[in-house]
Amino acid sequence: MNIRKWLPLVAICAGTFMLLVDVTIVTVALPDMARGLHTSFPDLQWVLSLYALVLAALVLTSGSIADRIGRRAMYLGGLVVFAVSSLACGLSGSVGMLIAARGVQGLGAAAMFATTMALISSSYSGRERGIAFGIWAAVNGGAAAAGPLAGGLLTTHFGWRWIFFVNLPICVGAVVLTLLVVRETRDPHPSRVDLPGMVSFTVAAAALTYALIRGSWGSGRTLGLLAVTAVALVVFVVVERVRRDPMLDLSLLRNSSFTTLLVAVALLPAAAWAAMAYQSLWLQSVLGLSPIQAGLVLLPSSLAAFGMSVVIGRVLHKTSPRLLIGAGMLIIAAGVLAQAVIRTGSGWAVEVPGLFLVGVGAGLVLAPLSATAMAAVPMPRAGMAAGAVNTFRQLGYAFGVAVLGEVFRGGLERTAGKDLAGPLSGGQAGAVMARGGDTVHMVRHAFAYSLDLTFVVAAAFGLVAGIAVLAFVRPGRAAPAQEKEPAPAGAGRTA
Repeated sequence: MNIRKWLPLVAICAGTFMLLVDVTIVTVALPDMARGLHTSFPDLQWVLSLYALVLAALVLTSGSIADRIGRRAMYLGGLVVFAVSSLACGLSGSVGMLIAARGVQGLGAAAMFATTMALISSSYSGRERGIAFGIWAAVNGGAAAAGPLAGGLLTTHFGWRWIFFVNLPICVGAVVLTLLVVRETRDPHPSRVDLPGMVSFTVAAAALTYALIRGSWGSGRTLGLLAVTAVALVVFVVVERVRRDPMLDLSLLRNSSFTTLLVAVALLPAAAWAAMAYQSLWLQSVLGLSPIQAGLVLLPSSLAAFGMSVVIGRVLHKTSPRLLIGAGMLIIAAGVLAQAVIRTGSGWAVEVPGLFLVGVGAGLVLAPLSATAMAAVPMPRAGMAAGAVNTFRQLGYAFGVAVLGEVFRGGLERTAGKDLAGPLSGGQAGAVMARGGDTVHMVRHAFAYSLDLTFVVAAAFGLVAGIAVLAFVRPGRAAPAQEKEPAPAGAGRTA
């Protein structure tokens, strides 16, 4: 076996693995972050959401720029930005600095994510390309499995700052390897960068996320944010309709299958993973588990998703992706609902069956989703379709964290009162329970009620997505993405 020919894939997968791990690696470190930085509940949500939000907002535009300046150059730039911002995250002395650094980290991740598939396509052909995309997909699944556990290991033994410092040697290695073995490619006829579309889309997404995290629905500021969202969306639609080379061709949304798949891909992380941040608070601050123990509790979900993705990848060409995605989303809904069984005296074991089910459902969905979306649109738009899928996936995670955070916080305020909701959501449940008396029972009841309510809402996301896919996606088999020969311009926008 010629190992050298697979070195470009190693370089590309190193960046992919790192940027996807960083979506979830902070989950089990949140209680330590909250205590160390004396942060508030909304700040915790921004640490999670801003990274995914920036990644989603800029991935399509990054692909367009990469077509012009070179995909390898964009990937290398993303690695450097990611490394510098990871260092800034680890050195943050305040929550404001951490949030800002996470935003810049999302920018670097978008530059990498937008170029990975194009770099693989230019590095391999024929059967080797299929193998490369299969390995790349497995790395995507492995990143989900590694995130919470890696976060737990690093936080337990070295402190939460090391979940960011660990990126530095990986970035250095990936930069060196990319310079040595990955060749540069560009689109000979690149489209213009859709700056108005990017700006209006980013403003709409950020304003809506901020409104969801802020809550206070009767306040003028929240209503103003919603108004900004609406105006920015109108501007985005107008811009995309009149541009000859839009960031997103809105005519694709007339295809009911493609539109439904975008809804499903947004609701997937909102249903399956967004609630884990608040579940981690319960596991650590109420039950007293260490970060690594909390990561191990969440591990069955990630391993089940990874294992099922591998199995489904082998039979995807023989099976209706519509049924796989629809059934997978319904299984996710069932698994999330099965976690809504926390009672005042419950321990961590009550969550494991539901977490496993969520992983099984996610494994059914992850493998066919991108391929099905790309098969639902004309071939010249396959790259744009893949980019849109990854954009909506990250937006779905950001919005899921925001919506479920509002539900969770509301539950704490109803059961523990507004004065205690802040400390409890900030990882200080142990200190509150140490006061003695009835506080232990009260805190346990507040978390049980709030988490159960959060899981019910998350299950509703999965149920809606599953029913929509089965009802509106046209039956048929999708050609696996790796068998397609991406158009040069489109490839630069895939992720």
